[in-house]
Amino acid sequence: MWRHGDVFIAAVGSIPGDAARKRHVVLAEGEVTGHSHRIAEAGAAELLERDGTLYLRVLADRAKLIHQEHRAIELPRGEYRVWQQREYTPQAIRTVLD
Repeated sequence: MWRHGDVFIAAVGSIPGDAARKRHVVLAEGEVTGHSHRIAEAGAAELLERDGTLYLRVLADRAKLIHQEHRAIELPRGEYRVWQQREYTPQAIRTVLD
């Protein structure tokens, strides 16, 4: 498992076959800062979604995940589930704002 700021990435055995491919590889965007967690290299990975769950398929030997405020990390070829950290308050459980 990897953590990149408020984004978590975990290897999965497979991605659901009916997951829809997204046109971009931005794993999360900051609502406050406008920064984004994204794959740096074009064509190195694809992002898919099924029922609100994001999946990342790294097609190259490695794909670099970058963000303006975090050190880049490299993900090896494989399939992953992606989600954002959530926080609890007495009023609600919500996604952490970046």
